[in-house]
Amino acid sequence: MFPLISICLCAAFVLALCVGRYPLSLLQVLGVIGHSLHLVKAQDAAADAVVFQARLPRLVAAVLVGSALSCGGAVYQGVFRNPIVSPGLLGVLSGAAFGAALAIVLGLSAFVVQLGAFAGALLAVGVGLSVAGLLPEGGLLTLLLGGLISNALFTSLLSLVKYLADPLDQLPAIVNWLLGSLSDVSWQEIYWLAPLLIALTVLLIRAAPVLDVLSLGDDEARSLGVPVSVLRPLLIVLATFACALTVSMAGIIGWVGLLVPHIARLMVGAEHRHMMPVCALLGATGLVLADMCARTLTSGEIPLGIVTELFGALAFVLVLRRLRGGFL
Repeated sequence: MFPLISICLCAAFVLALCVGRYPLSLLQVLGVIGHSLHLVKAQDAAADAVVFQARLPRLVAAVLVGSALSCGGAVYQGVFRNPIVSPGLLGVLSGAAFGAALAIVLGLSAFVVQLGAFAGALLAVGVGLSVAGLLPEGGLLTLLLGGLISNALFTSLLSLVKYLADPLDQLPAIVNWLLGSLSDVSWQEIYWLAPLLIALTVLLIRAAPVLDVLSLGDDEARSLGVPVSVLRPLLIVLATFACALTVSMAGIIGWVGLLVPHIARLMVGAEHRHMMPVCALLGATGLVLADMCARTLTSGEIPLGIVTELFGALAFVLVLRRLRGGFL
């Protein structure tokens, strides 16, 4: 299954390089890549610009974001032993949205807006974990309650910032950022964030054996010598870092962290050792295809978050039918 999905990812990547408002043939794309590797002579300058300046950065970002979001969602579901948990559970998305919106209202640069989104996501999760620590000992229930409280708090703060924003300039910028997009991703941004996202994604995949033990329950995990009280917060922090980085790069991209782990389980089973690598590939493939649809379905580009919400909701219905014994 892993080789097949890898081939599908490569095929989707090449197809996305060819398709767009300036269509390119496969030979043109291969010629541009060959020229960059000094294997062939100079090709069409326009094709070179389309591939390396317009399409390739956002496709690389789609692979990074899709993999990290999918693995982060799978870790959240494994840690909380709940298949309907998503990265937004502890307030990652609402905190990131608040941080970015606040930076936009303050008139700060695009780079600081990304930093604000990252800091807001970490702050929201920190608030959720702190609230959980103040509640009576209840294991996963206290974490869920802390996450709900943090999510509600930062959603309210986001609403306040939107209310105070300039309706002619700042509010449209906030709404546009919240819809999610890869259109503004640059090579410089990828150079900074790619090593972190790759490292975090690999760490989440390597944590699969721990997730398999945690899925047995806290008592069983402790009987096997696993320090649950240490590893659970650590995994939550790692998944939160990964998801926060994706939000700072692409804005709010919904459904990927919730849906892709379900599809991976249907394909290879529930064991995280087998599911996590497949989850990363599926997330990358899905977001590459979603980004291609976002820029080709209409004459103007549709925000990526709208595409993932639309197709994600429809796909989740099919997954639920399969889980209940229906058919696709």
